[in-house]
This record gives sequence, structure tokens and C-alpha cells, in this order.
Amino acid sequence: MRVPPSTRLYAALALLIFCAATAATYAGFALGGVWGAGAGALAGVGVVLLCARITITLCRLQTEEHLQRIVVGDGRTEAVADAVLRAINLYEAAVFPLTPAGASTKEQQARRTVAYQLAAHDDLPLSVRVTAAEALETLDQSQDATRTRAAVGALAQAVRACRAGQVSIRDEQKS
Repeated sequence: MRVPPSTRLYAALALLIFCAATAATYAGFALGGVWGAGAGALAGVGVVLLCARITITLCRLQTEEHLQRIVVGDGRTEAVADAVLRAINLYEAAVFPLTPAGASTKEQQARRTVAYQLAAHDDLPLSVRVTAAEALETLDQSQDATRTRAAVGALAQAVRACRAGQVSIRDEQKS
């Protein structure tokens, strides 16, 4: 039977706490009798509290390491990619409104400005940035709704790939 390293660590820490408390109590008794045993017991409690603090810190570090293995990236890249997708979707809704007077020219320009600003964000992976530029180009031409929807769909695919961890900004900076 194989014992996990974390279980071995906890067993070793428990043994260390017990030994430290026992040794402190015995040393206090040997040096000062009953009063020394009391002082040794207090010192032992201090050692136990110090060991408990060490254990808590080690558990926190182990948990953080485990979470870093599970979570892909820091979330910032994915959040910016999602924001770009939403901004471009809003710009698309202003360019191709459901009703004839659905969006004013001022609103369309405001949505266009926001979409361009987000598409130029530094934390975007290159694949998302390129597909966002293509989608914005087709929206600026605003002649063919089918072509525009295809470009926005390609952007959504790139954002999904970014969210799944298939593309990260660090990987693209290395190449």
C-alpha cells in the first residue's frame, strides 16, 4: 500500500508536535521542578502553536499549487477575450438592428469605439486579436449580414479556444 505524501507530511508534523511538547515539559520539570514543568508546558504549547502555524501554511501552499494545476491561466486573458466578443456583438446589433430605427448613428459610433478599444487590448492572444480585427472590418463594411455573422462566429470560436486553455498570450509571445 502506498501512502500519499500529504498523509506522510501530516503524520510527521503530528509526531514533531508531540515530541516537542513532551521534551519541553520534561526539560522544564528536570530544571525547575513543578514550576519548571509548568513553564516547560507553556513552552511546549508555544511550540505546538508554531507547528500548527507551519502546518496551516504548508496546507495553504499545497492547495494553491493544486489549484494552479487545475486552473488554466489567470483568467485575465479569458475575461478580456469575452469582453471583446460581447463588445463586437453589441456593435453588430447596432449595425444590423432588428428594427429600422433601432440604433442611432451616435450609438453605433459609441459601440464601434468600445469594440475597437477592447480589440486592441494588450492581454489578448494573437488569434483572438486577428479574428476580432476581421469581424470589425466586416462590420465596418456593413454590407453583408451573413458574412458578418460568420466573422463574429469565428471570433466566438477563437474566444472558446482561449477559454479552454488551448491558446494563451504567453504561448503566443514565445513563438
